[in-house]
Amino acid sequence: MDSVPETFVQMFDGTSVLVAAYDEFDRLRYANPAFRAAFFLDENETPLWSEIMRRNHDAGRGSVIRAKDFEAWLISTQSRRGKTGFRAYETDLVDGRWLWMTESVRGDGWMLCIASDITGLRAEDRAVRQDRDFAVKTSYTDELTGIANRRFVTERIEEMLRRPPSKAGVPGCIGLLDIDHFKLVNDRHGHQAGDLILRDFAQRISGLIRRSDCFGRVGGEEFVLVLPRTPIGQAALLVERMLATVRTARPFADRPDVAYTFSAGLAEGRPDDSAASLYARADKALYSAKMGGRNRIYCDGSEPDRPAIAQ
Repeated sequence: MDSVPETFVQMFDGTSVLVAAYDEFDRLRYANPAFRAAFFLDENETPLWSEIMRRNHDAGRGSVIRAKDFEAWLISTQSRRGKTGFRAYETDLVDGRWLWMTESVRGDGWMLCIASDITGLRAEDRAVRQDRDFAVKTSYTDELTGIANRRFVTERIEEMLRRPPSKAGVPGCIGLLDIDHFKLVNDRHGHQAGDLILRDFAQRISGLIRRSDCFGRVGGEEFVLVLPRTPIGQAALLVERMLATVRTARPFADRPDVAYTFSAGLAEGRPDDSAASLYARADKALYSAKMGGRNRIYCDGSEPDRPAIAQ
């Protein structure tokens, strides 16, 4: 870990406290021996956090995950993981240990995780603490898709606007993403099919964002991307990749002819912006994308509209 002085690395390596650092894409860049032992990691490997969770879950070890659908749990957890400057929570391991985990996130998206063994604390209090953590998680989660909800996304927009801007002077961007002709999908195929498309869309977009970004559903077929410290040109490239991915989606195995697209409006934060004013400009850009033919991006202030990638 080049950015940490060797003295600190030696301190981390010699402690029983679990210490790890992830980059902005949630790839492990440093882990001390205690962390690697707890999560069954070889000395020099640097997997993504999702890969660590998936393979340990498949092997019946590591963190205890009380979800019937692991992939749904993963998407839901990633929609909130590393989105705030600091988070603390309890987690238990299959071997019986309980950990108090803290996550501290820098402005560039790097995250430091430190976990202490709290197995000796009163076991009878754990259920109360778990119920509290579950209630907090539920208040920030969209029930249908499992990703972040309007409340969580709005807080991330406000937080982005409060942070010092990047070196380029940009606090970041937001994007409004709206599935095209969604009412027709419900009318032709039924609301269950519409729900499946919403979940498919949430899963595909969640797999394309950086860990420092936030993606959530704010209602109906409308979703929001929060892209801290990201200029609008870079944001447009990210969303163009999403457009290309969704265009090839076929959510129904028995109906390969059913496809869907989305439109997007992007707006870059300004020094005098509030969450409401930034959202309003992105919404206006989304309207222009819809009026321009759908299946495309429109950037706030651009002229003319920015088309989608050619098929």
